[in-house]
Amino acid sequence: MAFVPAWPTDRLIGVHLQSISRPRVESGAPVTSPFHIEEIYSDDGSNSLRMPRRQVGNSPQGFAMTLLADYTLRTRAALPSAAIVALLTESGVTTAGARTAISRLARRGVLEGSRHGRRSSYRLSRAAAANLSTGGNWILTSATAAAPWDGCWTIVAFSLPQDRSAQRRALRSQLRWLGYAPLYDGLWISPYELTPQARAQLEQLTLGTVTVFRGRQSALGSTSDRAPIEAWDIDAITGHYEAFLEGWTSLLPLVRSGQVDGAAAVRARTEVMDTFRRFPTLDPQLPLELLPAGWLRQPARELFAAVYDGLAQPAEQHVRAVVGRFTDSAPLGIRAHTTADLIAGVRGAAGASPAEPAPAAEWRSPEPAAACDGLVARAAVEADLMTRSQ
Repeated sequence: MAFVPAWPTDRLIGVHLQSISRPRVESGAPVTSPFHIEEIYSDDGSNSLRMPRRQVGNSPQGFAMTLLADYTLRTRAALPSAAIVALLTESGVTTAGARTAISRLARRGVLEGSRHGRRSSYRLSRAAAANLSTGGNWILTSATAAAPWDGCWTIVAFSLPQDRSAQRRALRSQLRWLGYAPLYDGLWISPYELTPQARAQLEQLTLGTVTVFRGRQSALGSTSDRAPIEAWDIDAITGHYEAFLEGWTSLLPLVRSGQVDGAAAVRARTEVMDTFRRFPTLDPQLPLELLPAGWLRQPARELFAAVYDGLAQPAEQHVRAVVGRFTDSAPLGIRAHTTADLIAGVRGAAGASPAEPAPAAEWRSPEPAAACDGLVARAAVEADLMTRSQ
């Protein structure tokens, strides 16, 4: 896309973001985007968060969660609800949509709320901060060079009766998170070993209904032989990488020259994270020797880091300025983390946030009955939403 320097920067970014919001492939056929907010969450069974519904395009809840994570994950700083609404409306969310998103995230256990007089504030819950930290690390490390491959495949085979459809969906959702893909119905594969943590997670979902083994493919040498790598749609993944590179490369000169600032910096930074974070689910460090030459995983990662890190300072300054309009003192605990922080592991603070030093009892978390009960229920909900969106 050609940029016209005479345009106001915020309008420029708006047009640019609209142009890259939907990936496409060479054939020109419409593509159902696989990018959904829940895919940054691991199901470790340690909390009962309920993830937002999957939507075509960017969801207000997804934007709100990315926004809070990008600037408050380290401290779990509380932001006035009015400031969150203002920041979301700058990114194209309606005022009503922003308020609804905040309310729903609070009911789901992603946000905790507190009220002081007529002012309400929200911060990330401990469980959400932990999941987002794990997800942020996974996003970056999954895009690095893959470990040497030994030529073997891990196979997960399962068979569940029809009346256990919820468990089946939960298992499929968990396998997808772990980097597996279905070679056949009921047979999922990965080029890598099943880690102890992943094994423990599967045990919670399967209760003896699954078989796991690892070995090499024995090729039949016939046209009916299907290579394990065909469990992934390589052409479609390539198309998504190409769309990402095409869309964001054209913005990079503006980022490097400091022409993207204020609300445009926040919006672009939120958008690039909201898009790039889905790639590890599509391409879970597949062995390069099985992929076409010139695989675009590393170029996409480098472009993401250049945009995300390059906009960190101006975006943080703008978030501080907006929050400052709705507080009586200088906003504390707002910091834009970088890709290096995500790799190192950004963790939410254990105590009350510096920006909102209210006692823990004053923070409102959802009632226990409002959340899904355990790993199977949450994974089943996410898997069901995935199925209906495709």
